[in-house]
Amino acid sequence: MLQVVHQFIEKHQLLECGTTVVVGVSGGPDSLALLHFLWSERERYHIQIVVAHVDHMLRGKQSEEDMHFVKHFCEQRSIICEVTKYDVRAYMKRTKKGVQEAARDCRYDFFEQVMKKYKARYIALAHHGDDQVETVLMRLVRGSTPKGYAGIPVKRPFGDGYIIRPFLCIDRQQIEQYCQENELYARHDSSNDKDDYTRNRFRHHVLPFLKRENVCVHEHVQQFSEIISEDEAFLEQLTKEKLKHVMNEQEGRIRVDVPSFMRMPKPLQRRGIQLILNYLYGNVPSTLSSIHIEQVLRFFERKHPSGMLHFPNGLKMIRQYEACVFTFQYEQPCEYEFIMHIPDTIMLPNGYQLMSEFVDHYPCIAGDERVVIDVDQVVLPLRVRTRKHGDRMKVKGMERAKKVGRIFIDEKVPMNERDQWPIVEDANGNIIWIPGIKKSAYTATNITKNRYIILHYKKQ
Repeated sequence: MLQVVHQFIEKHQLLECGTTVVVGVSGGPDSLALLHFLWSERERYHIQIVVAHVDHMLRGKQSEEDMHFVKHFCEQRSIICEVTKYDVRAYMKRTKKGVQEAARDCRYDFFEQVMKKYKARYIALAHHGDDQVETVLMRLVRGSTPKGYAGIPVKRPFGDGYIIRPFLCIDRQQIEQYCQENELYARHDSSNDKDDYTRNRFRHHVLPFLKRENVCVHEHVQQFSEIISEDEAFLEQLTKEKLKHVMNEQEGRIRVDVPSFMRMPKPLQRRGIQLILNYLYGNVPSTLSSIHIEQVLRFFERKHPSGMLHFPNGLKMIRQYEACVFTFQYEQPCEYEFIMHIPDTIMLPNGYQLMSEFVDHYPCIAGDERVVIDVDQVVLPLRVRTRKHGDRMKVKGMERAKKVGRIFIDEKVPMNERDQWPIVEDANGNIIWIPGIKKSAYTATNITKNRYIILHYKKQ
């Protein structure tokens, strides 16, 4: 076993000479064996050992006894030991997380604190080959991301250093044998005996079957994990290069050009969505899964040009024709209505302003940002408001009134902007202009009159 672990450490470059290694120790056989192994081999690797233990306060006196056991074990060997207590139930209540995720959060928070205190480069955890088998199978059953299917990483960035797992190359039986040979009498966690947790059910019922089929199944699954991890690293780099040309960041939101994105190979599309989510979330919530990625892909593929998807923790994905925006900042637009005096300037909630004035001659203007209104054709005062259900406008050059909603669709106005877009109407409720989009039949055509209204719509 020792030779296998040494080769594994060397292969993955898990330890660096002259560094400090924090070992997460629960008091169970796995973590106790890892601590003993690294402590015994500290001169070989020229490392300093620090132990970190967390009492999750979930098993009352039993978990407190675990803490005293770890402290005593370290005192006997003059190993630096840092312990703490976390009220995991209180943390669960605050965060609405499950017991396993909450306990992990508290534990890893303490590990990072200890690493910083001792300027440690590594935190060593005692996950082993059987844990890897269980993790890969669990993720295959419940669904995960491509990277998730690789299971537990051998080495990954954490805090100012790395999490390392030197025991992924051996199984539980080898660890128990190591404990017997070195007279390590570990603590027993009774919660591991119950089938309450998914992992325990896989451990008690699925893993024994696989071990009967092939006692070395953990070796093959670990090899599978490493191959998948290497492939993922390569494909992720390809994805990052492609994403540079199809997306950009705008004030904390990600905007994706949908046609360009859909021309990427499908494997890169999935990874691209995952990278975007990783970037926006920072720590991706456990409720996010491969199902969400497939939803995004279907959302991109559908023919309807607009819509919105809701993701965990308030993330929105807003489709706007050929663009898609991922953002946490979306707010439900509010209705507004302003009376427009002439002359007047109104600051609109969408970041634009609408100005009005009287002129005594017909001006020569062009574009959709300005309009000339025949005073004799409208009833003052004018109003500026958000759209209403059933709005219709007599479009300049058309005989019949057209639905405002249809105008927005035809002009490809993004769906999330329509509810804030200004509608200008007169006192009788006749829509005389949709700024920047369409002019109405009330637009002045007679250039011989001596009084007109000019409306000007521009960004503030």
